[in-house]
Amino acid sequence: MLEVRGIQTYYGNIQALKNVSLNIGEGEIVTLIGANGAGKSTTLMSICGVTPPRHGEILFRGRPIQQLSAEQIVKLGICQVPEGRHIFPQMSVLENLEMGAYLRADKSGIKADIEQVFGRFPILGKRRHQAGGTLSGGEQQMLAISRALLARPALLLLDEPSLGLAPLIIKQIFEIIRQINAENNTTVFLVEQNANQALKIAHRGYVMENGVITLEDRAENLLSNEDVKRAYLGM
Repeated sequence: MLEVRGIQTYYGNIQALKNVSLNIGEGEIVTLIGANGAGKSTTLMSICGVTPPRHGEILFRGRPIQQLSAEQIVKLGICQVPEGRHIFPQMSVLENLEMGAYLRADKSGIKADIEQVFGRFPILGKRRHQAGGTLSGGEQQMLAISRALLARPALLLLDEPSLGLAPLIIKQIFEIIRQINAENNTTVFLVEQNANQALKIAHRGYVMENGVITLEDRAENLLSNEDVKRAYLGM
Protein backbone atom coordinates (compact mmCIF):
# COMPACT_ATOMS: atom_id res chain seq x y z
CA MET A 1 0.00 0.00 0.00
CA LEU A 2 2.70 2.49 1.01
CA GLU A 3 6.34 2.48 -0.06
CA VAL A 4 8.87 5.02 1.20
CA ARG A 5 12.06 5.08 -0.86
CA GLY A 6 15.18 6.76 0.47
CA ILE A 7 13.58 9.95 1.73
CA GLN A 8 15.65 12.77 3.16
CA THR A 9 13.78 15.40 5.17
CA TYR A 10 15.21 18.61 6.60
CA TYR A 11 14.24 21.32 9.04
CA GLY A 12 16.15 24.25 7.57
CA ASN A 13 19.72 22.99 7.25
CA ILE A 14 19.27 20.20 9.80
CA GLN A 15 18.71 16.79 8.27
CA ALA A 16 16.10 14.85 10.24
CA LEU A 17 15.67 11.78 8.00
CA LYS A 18 18.56 10.09 6.22
CA ASN A 19 17.61 7.83 3.31
CA VAL A 20 14.62 6.30 5.13
CA SER A 21 12.97 3.41 3.32
CA LEU A 22 10.04 1.32 4.53
CA ASN A 23 6.89 -0.35 3.25
CA ILE A 24 3.43 -1.07 4.60
CA GLY A 25 1.20 -3.75 3.14
CA GLU A 26 -2.57 -3.62 2.81
CA GLY A 27 -4.26 -4.63 6.08
CA GLU A 28 -1.12 -4.54 8.22
CA ILE A 29 -0.30 -2.85 11.49
CA VAL A 30 3.29 -1.66 11.16
CA THR A 31 5.03 0.14 14.00
CA LEU A 32 8.02 2.48 14.02
CA ILE A 33 9.79 2.53 17.37
CA GLY A 34 12.72 4.56 18.64
CA ALA A 35 13.82 7.06 21.24
CA ASN A 36 12.44 10.57 21.53
CA GLY A 37 13.92 12.72 18.75
CA ALA A 38 14.83 9.76 16.53
CA GLY A 39 12.77 11.08 13.61
CA LYS A 40 9.62 9.01 14.01
CA SER A 41 7.16 11.93 13.91
CA THR A 42 9.07 13.50 11.02
CA THR A 43 8.54 10.28 9.09
CA LEU A 44 4.77 10.65 9.51
CA MET A 45 4.91 14.35 8.65
CA SER A 46 6.81 13.50 5.47
CA ILE A 47 4.25 10.88 4.44
CA CYS A 48 1.24 13.15 5.01
CA GLY A 49 2.75 16.19 3.30
CA VAL A 50 3.25 18.49 6.29
CA THR A 51 7.06 18.33 6.03
CA PRO A 52 7.75 17.06 2.49
CA PRO A 53 11.08 15.31 1.87
CA ARG A 54 13.70 17.09 -0.24
CA HIS A 55 14.86 13.83 -1.79
CA GLY A 56 13.42 10.37 -2.25
CA GLU A 57 10.00 9.08 -3.18
CA ILE A 58 6.78 8.12 -1.38
CA LEU A 59 4.34 5.87 -3.24
CA PHE A 60 0.76 5.27 -2.14
CA ARG A 61 -0.78 2.39 -4.07
CA GLY A 62 1.87 2.93 -6.71
CA ARG A 63 1.29 6.67 -7.06
CA PRO A 64 4.02 9.18 -6.09
CA ILE A 65 2.63 11.54 -3.44
CA GLN A 66 5.68 13.43 -2.15
CA GLN A 67 4.80 16.46 -4.28
CA LEU A 68 1.15 16.59 -3.18
CA SER A 69 -0.30 18.91 -0.55
CA ALA A 70 -1.50 17.55 2.79
CA GLU A 71 -5.12 18.09 1.72
CA GLN A 72 -4.61 16.12 -1.49
CA ILE A 73 -3.01 13.29 0.47
CA VAL A 74 -6.00 13.14 2.84
CA LYS A 75 -8.30 12.89 -0.18
CA LEU A 76 -6.36 9.84 -1.35
CA GLY A 77 -7.16 8.08 1.92
CA ILE A 78 -4.28 8.81 4.34
CA CYS A 79 -5.19 10.37 7.69
CA GLN A 80 -2.98 11.19 10.66
CA VAL A 81 -3.79 11.37 14.36
CA PRO A 82 -1.04 13.73 15.54
CA GLU A 83 0.95 13.55 18.73
CA GLY A 84 -0.87 15.43 21.48
CA ARG A 85 -4.28 14.67 19.90
CA HIS A 86 -5.03 18.26 18.75
CA ILE A 87 -8.80 18.03 18.94
CA PHE A 88 -10.84 21.25 18.68
CA PRO A 89 -11.26 22.03 22.41
CA GLN A 90 -14.09 24.57 22.12
CA MET A 91 -16.14 22.35 19.82
CA SER A 92 -18.36 19.54 21.05
CA VAL A 93 -17.52 15.87 20.66
CA LEU A 94 -20.11 15.64 17.90
CA GLU A 95 -18.73 18.68 16.09
CA ASN A 96 -15.19 17.27 16.27
CA LEU A 97 -16.42 14.08 14.64
CA GLU A 98 -18.26 16.00 11.94
CA MET A 99 -15.02 17.87 11.18
CA GLY A 100 -13.39 14.54 10.45
CA ALA A 101 -15.91 13.97 7.67
CA TYR A 102 -15.46 17.38 6.03
CA LEU A 103 -14.50 15.82 2.67
CA ARG A 104 -17.58 13.60 2.57
CA ALA A 105 -21.04 14.43 1.22
CA ASP A 106 -22.90 11.24 2.21
CA LYS A 107 -24.91 12.54 5.15
CA SER A 108 -26.54 9.20 5.97
CA GLY A 109 -23.14 7.46 5.87
CA ILE A 110 -21.62 10.10 8.15
CA LYS A 111 -24.49 9.72 10.62
CA ALA A 112 -24.09 5.92 10.61
CA ASP A 113 -20.32 6.20 11.16
CA ILE A 114 -20.83 8.59 14.09
CA GLU A 115 -23.26 6.16 15.69
CA GLN A 116 -20.67 3.41 15.15
CA VAL A 117 -18.15 5.57 17.03
CA PHE A 118 -20.59 5.99 19.90
CA GLY A 119 -21.13 2.23 19.91
CA ARG A 120 -17.38 1.62 20.15
CA PHE A 121 -16.83 4.44 22.67
CA PRO A 122 -19.98 4.77 24.79
CA ILE A 123 -18.36 7.52 26.88
CA LEU A 124 -18.15 9.71 23.77
CA GLY A 125 -21.81 9.06 23.07
CA LYS A 126 -22.72 10.17 26.58
CA ARG A 127 -20.67 13.35 26.11
CA ARG A 128 -21.54 14.10 22.49
CA HIS A 129 -22.59 17.68 23.33
CA GLN A 130 -19.73 18.31 25.74
CA ALA A 131 -16.77 20.49 24.70
CA GLY A 132 -13.82 18.36 23.60
CA GLY A 133 -11.43 20.28 25.81
CA THR A 134 -13.25 19.14 28.95
CA LEU A 135 -12.62 15.44 28.25
CA SER A 136 -9.90 13.45 29.98
CA GLY A 137 -6.68 12.66 28.11
CA GLY A 138 -7.82 9.15 27.27
CA GLU A 139 -11.21 10.36 26.07
CA GLN A 140 -9.54 13.00 23.90
CA GLN A 141 -7.36 10.29 22.35
CA MET A 142 -10.47 8.22 21.59
CA LEU A 143 -12.02 11.30 20.01
CA ALA A 144 -8.92 12.09 17.94
CA ILE A 145 -8.79 8.54 16.56
CA SER A 146 -12.53 8.55 15.88
CA ARG A 147 -12.34 11.92 14.12
CA ALA A 148 -9.74 10.48 11.73
CA LEU A 149 -11.89 7.40 11.12
CA LEU A 150 -14.77 9.64 10.01
CA ALA A 151 -12.71 10.31 6.88
CA ARG A 152 -12.82 6.55 6.19
CA PRO A 153 -9.06 6.34 5.65
CA ALA A 154 -7.40 3.43 3.93
CA LEU A 155 -4.20 4.17 5.88
CA LEU A 156 -4.30 5.54 9.42
CA LEU A 157 -1.14 7.19 10.80
CA LEU A 158 -0.96 7.27 14.60
CA ASP A 159 1.67 9.39 16.34
CA GLU A 160 2.32 8.41 19.98
CA PRO A 161 -1.31 7.52 20.86
CA SER A 162 -0.30 6.38 24.37
CA LEU A 163 1.58 9.56 25.28
CA GLY A 164 0.66 10.89 28.72
CA LEU A 165 -2.03 8.30 29.44
CA ALA A 166 -2.50 6.03 32.45
CA PRO A 167 -1.51 2.35 32.00
CA LEU A 168 -5.09 1.08 32.00
CA ILE A 169 -6.10 3.61 29.33
CA ILE A 170 -3.01 2.76 27.28
CA LYS A 171 -4.04 -0.89 27.22
CA GLN A 172 -7.53 0.14 26.09
CA ILE A 173 -6.19 2.41 23.32
CA PHE A 174 -3.99 -0.35 21.88
CA GLU A 175 -6.90 -2.77 21.93
CA ILE A 176 -8.95 -0.18 20.04
CA ILE A 177 -6.20 0.11 17.41
CA ARG A 178 -6.17 -3.66 17.00
CA GLN A 179 -9.95 -3.70 16.60
CA ILE A 180 -9.91 -0.91 14.02
CA ASN A 181 -7.43 -2.90 11.97
CA ALA A 182 -9.34 -6.16 12.27
CA GLU A 183 -12.92 -4.92 11.97
CA ASN A 184 -12.58 -1.92 9.63
CA ASN A 185 -9.80 -3.44 7.50
CA THR A 186 -7.89 -0.21 8.08
CA THR A 187 -4.13 -0.34 7.54
CA VAL A 188 -2.26 1.26 10.46
CA PHE A 189 1.19 2.84 10.69
CA LEU A 190 1.90 3.34 14.37
CA VAL A 191 4.69 5.51 15.77
CA GLU A 192 5.35 4.77 19.44
CA GLN A 193 7.86 5.11 22.25
CA ASN A 194 5.91 2.41 24.11
CA ALA A 195 7.67 -0.30 22.10
CA ASN A 196 6.37 -3.21 24.15
CA GLN A 197 2.68 -2.44 23.60
CA ALA A 198 3.19 -1.40 19.98
CA LEU A 199 5.03 -4.57 19.03
CA LYS A 200 2.40 -6.74 20.74
CA ILE A 201 -0.31 -5.60 18.32
CA ALA A 202 1.82 -5.02 15.20
CA HIS A 203 2.55 -7.43 12.37
CA ARG A 204 5.93 -5.89 11.55
CA GLY A 205 8.17 -3.20 12.99
CA TYR A 206 11.03 -0.85 12.21
CA VAL A 207 13.57 0.63 14.60
CA MET A 208 14.80 4.18 14.00
CA GLU A 209 17.86 5.87 15.47
CA ASN A 210 18.99 9.41 14.61
CA GLY A 211 16.91 9.58 11.43
CA VAL A 212 18.04 6.18 10.14
CA ILE A 213 16.18 2.86 9.98
CA THR A 214 18.51 0.45 11.78
CA LEU A 215 16.37 -2.68 12.02
CA GLU A 216 13.32 -4.25 10.37
CA ASP A 217 11.62 -7.53 11.27
CA ARG A 218 8.39 -9.20 12.22
CA ALA A 219 7.01 -7.81 15.47
CA GLU A 220 7.42 -11.02 17.45
CA ASN A 221 11.07 -11.22 16.41
CA LEU A 222 11.72 -7.65 17.50
CA LEU A 223 10.08 -8.39 20.87
CA SER A 224 12.60 -11.18 21.43
CA ASN A 225 15.60 -9.32 19.97
CA GLU A 226 18.15 -8.76 22.74
CA ASP A 227 19.26 -5.34 21.45
CA VAL A 228 15.66 -4.15 21.18
CA LYS A 229 14.81 -5.53 24.63
CA ARG A 230 17.76 -3.77 26.17
CA ALA A 231 17.28 -0.42 24.39
CA TYR A 232 13.49 -0.08 24.20
CA LEU A 233 11.76 -2.66 26.38
CA GLY A 234 13.62 -2.04 29.63
CA MET A 235 14.84 -5.63 29.88
